[in-house]
Amino acid sequence: MSHDRSNLSHPEARRRLLLGALALSPLAATPLLGGCTTTPPLSPIPPTETTQPAATALLAESAAAHGLSAWRRVRDLGFSCRGEWRTLVDRLQPELVDARFRVSSEERLLPSEGLIAQIHTGPGGHKHVLRRQGRGERDTGSVEVAYNSLSTRDAALLQASALAADTSRLSLLGPLALVDGAHTLRLAGLEQVGEHACERLMVRLSPGLGLSPADQLVLCIDRRTRLMRRLRFTLDGLASARGTLLELDTHDFQNIHGIEWPTRFHERMRRPVPHLPVRDWQLTGLDINRGMKAEELGGGRFSGAARGAARALPGAATPTT
Repeated sequence: MSHDRSNLSHPEARRRLLLGALALSPLAATPLLGGCTTTPPLSPIPPTETTQPAATALLAESAAAHGLSAWRRVRDLGFSCRGEWRTLVDRLQPELVDARFRVSSEERLLPSEGLIAQIHTGPGGHKHVLRRQGRGERDTGSVEVAYNSLSTRDAALLQASALAADTSRLSLLGPLALVDGAHTLRLAGLEQVGEHACERLMVRLSPGLGLSPADQLVLCIDRRTRLMRRLRFTLDGLASARGTLLELDTHDFQNIHGIEWPTRFHERMRRPVPHLPVRDWQLTGLDINRGMKAEELGGGRFSGAARGAARALPGAATPTT
């Protein structure tokens, strides 16, 4: 299949756009304060480092606060999202944004099988993604992608789609997506997220997000509620995005089926363009345990129990936190 790709896939064109975006960044016109030091947004964990027991304990506490006991009973999950991409991002990372298709989505997750399936809808039509996560430290899994029922083998689009599927899962589940993994963890001080005082938890994820062998994460865990208020993550699973660091804030948690779900998200870039707005999106629907099967998620569409939109979230629901 031929998928429209702009001239910005050329490295020199992206370099010129990046320089322009840096000039427009909110930090570009801000003078540095003499003698002022700030905590770096991410300090990578080397592959030789071991996990700190206190970091393991913090992850476990956060997972419990998010509803780990209820999550253990989830056999399948259906959810829907809708969002808006901000200016410049679709030109910096056109494969990842995929703006003609990634406007709204219906997504299905089978946790025990490591499967996530997505149907994105936008002005270009429908995009179907079937992502199977890896089963070991060196297994990055697989991904199948179809645009309007036509499969693609474009390497960049496959990389970007696997990455987007994994980050969707991580953004929604937070510590629930990490608690059973053999990741390297360490504590990294404190951070203020709006009105929430948080502890920073560093994670070396291996395998990483999408088709990357490894990625680095920061979870900002609320010191009072133990909910994840902020997430930072590298994008090493997409060749054109290596070196990029994104930051996601979570808002308006609702307790549904005994699990705390963030329902509103604000995403920005921290590297290479500091604080460039990326995307605002929201969770619009959610249901669990329909009885979905893996074979109902493939073939370019949802079938059987996977069909039908996720149950819409009550518009007047009062957030729990």
